[in-house]
Amino acid sequence: MSEGARYEEISILKEIAELLNEGTDTKDVLSGVLKRLLHVTGLQTGWIFLLEENGVHQLAAHEALPPALANDDNRRMCQGECWCVNKYNNRKLNKASNIMECKRIEDALEEKAGETCGLTHHATVPLRAGEERFGILNVGSPNKTHFQKNELALLEAVAYQIGTALKRIKLTQLEQETALVAERNRLARDLHDSVNQLLFSLSLTARAGVEMTQNNEVKQTFSYIQDLAQEALGEMRALIWQLKPHGLENGMVSALRSYADMLGLSIETNVTGVASIPGKVEESLWRIGQEALANCKKHSQTIEVLLLFHAASDGVEMTIKDVGCGFHYEENLEIPSFGLKNMKTRTEALNGTFQLNSKPGSGTEIKIHIPF
Repeated sequence: MSEGARYEEISILKEIAELLNEGTDTKDVLSGVLKRLLHVTGLQTGWIFLLEENGVHQLAAHEALPPALANDDNRRMCQGECWCVNKYNNRKLNKASNIMECKRIEDALEEKAGETCGLTHHATVPLRAGEERFGILNVGSPNKTHFQKNELALLEAVAYQIGTALKRIKLTQLEQETALVAERNRLARDLHDSVNQLLFSLSLTARAGVEMTQNNEVKQTFSYIQDLAQEALGEMRALIWQLKPHGLENGMVSALRSYADMLGLSIETNVTGVASIPGKVEESLWRIGQEALANCKKHSQTIEVLLLFHAASDGVEMTIKDVGCGFHYEENLEIPSFGLKNMKTRTEALNGTFQLNSKPGSGTEIKIHIPF
């Protein structure tokens, strides 16, 4: 390699490293670095797949895809198998490689799905940091059927930088989540030690006041204060429970059952399937379940609740149903409460589906499905 070419390669790596070090959002980082990589190398098209441990891929970034691949909101790129993904999942993709032909392009040509703009081949590079793997970087250009060793070496160096950046972002997010849990625990302790104890003392004082006075009006006032203190105490205990759930270490369903007991609900549970649920999914289902049970307590006018939970290798489904008063709701209407909207938002943030069914006199059913 000439001195000029080596200097150019170092400049490219430096420029991309600076881009990777600036970002904290995975998709923004990948989109930005892919665009810059294509610009400085003169390549035209590229895309990045992030892959889960179960082999499912996600199109995390793309640039200048030909119409045959970009049609229907990149449908062809977001589903189905291809040779590079299969090679990655079979752990046979350990370095930058020439992929002789692109299966997605071949399928598009066979189905006459649109213009391919001369793209037939691409290079593919695994994204990793040490032993940890994250996905694949694919790049290509019209009528380019082969990548030289120095081109593959540069792509491999860039891919390693991307993998290291993904590892950094993952650790940063984990650190933030850990800090959030610690803050919740601290707040729960503070509320228990201060406000919770004050409300308990207020309730006892009001009860003593009822017993000490002979004046009916004063008795009623103290009794009213005692009722308010007991209600506030119940709300405070529920809040502390939400901040720091007891029993979540024994499983999410067990924790929701305990939470329902604390609210005074009679809950029937039916659990089927066996699968390891990712931490983020379990946390979201726990928060959604809390919200749903709290709604049952406040609005359903019944204490009878049914919780159905099914775990499979590719996803989880949770249904919470009551036989209470229900309300008028149709799918095309806006969701009527902040709590229900919050459940829907949490579900869709994990690419899940949120289904709400309710009619006056027929109760309310909330069904959540989250894929892995």
